[in-house]
Amino acid sequence: MSDDASQPLLRPVRLGALDLPNRVVMAPMTRARATNPGLVPTDQHAVYYTQRASAGLIVTEGTWVGPDAIGYIHVPGIYTDEQTAGWARVTDAVHAAGGRIVSQVGHLGAISHPDHLGGRLPVAPSAVNPVAMSFTPDGPKETVTPHALTGAEIAATLDDYRRAAENARRAGFDGQEIHAQGNHLIAQFLNPHLNRRTDAYGGSGEKRARFLLEVVEAVTDVWGADRVGVKLSPYWRDGSAFTADEDMLADYDQLLKRLGDSDLAYLHLVGPEDGAGADETLTLAAFGRFRAHYRGAVVANLGFTRESGNDLIERGLADAVSFGAPYIANPDLVERFARGLPLAEADRDTYYAGGERGYVDYPVAVRS
Repeated sequence: MSDDASQPLLRPVRLGALDLPNRVVMAPMTRARATNPGLVPTDQHAVYYTQRASAGLIVTEGTWVGPDAIGYIHVPGIYTDEQTAGWARVTDAVHAAGGRIVSQVGHLGAISHPDHLGGRLPVAPSAVNPVAMSFTPDGPKETVTPHALTGAEIAATLDDYRRAAENARRAGFDGQEIHAQGNHLIAQFLNPHLNRRTDAYGGSGEKRARFLLEVVEAVTDVWGADRVGVKLSPYWRDGSAFTADEDMLADYDQLLKRLGDSDLAYLHLVGPEDGAGADETLTLAAFGRFRAHYRGAVVANLGFTRESGNDLIERGLADAVSFGAPYIANPDLVERFARGLPLAEADRDTYYAGGERGYVDYPVAVRS
């Protein structure tokens, strides 16, 4: 590969115990290809991730920590022996191709639906309907009022995260990323509109952060902190529940300071806007704010290009940049960046369609 070493994205970096040959991270992306009753990763998953092994680091799609965590169709889990064995085939293939891969684990919480859960209510910090859409086997449906987790159920959920971490180690991953972004369960605990608890897990920003910090403790007990990352999205906006107002951002400022004491491998932080129309000034201000409050390594996410990713690293506002959609149609994204080649366009109709088309059939660039 004719690397242009002047590009910050192509320089090596160490994130905790993870030595990366470049700073191009493959972001976690739901692709809905586990079309089997056990939600087991298949040989196609192994091909898909191995095709992208030149990334400095691959973060898997979010995988369920237990059956109560499920909230989308055809998304693999990592809570059974069969799923763990499927992921071991993936990690073996990626490592054989020279890659590094971490497992992202998560729980959808209130955004799930009884249709995913055998008729049971989804669980959440409080019995508050997030007023969102849930994507069920029968199509989109409105969310319902969830069941508020009891103290004992919170402890059991923490055990689910611990077991998922143990399974990820058995599967041969290089580390673990905790899904705490978007509108999923951990983000629901952090959100004062959805977390109305009056016990040790609610009532103040510090208490609302307790669940996440206990998940971090459970996962780092298995892995060691230097192989664990957390993905957060302080600027997330979704309906009336996720507003990214100044009070919420101030809570995240304090959370970043507390996470800085955990000596994690990295924080994976989502910027304030997506797409080519993102406001550069707003993005730079957001990552400057993150840097001011978090003392560890930062992986930046959301809408970055080769140019804006290089610029963010050059400015010292991130240590690496993750790319989601560009990796769908460009398995050789690192080489395309190195050679200054245009990016192929993905077929959006196949993002979640199942099967090989639009998943493992995108070609690499032809060498001149």
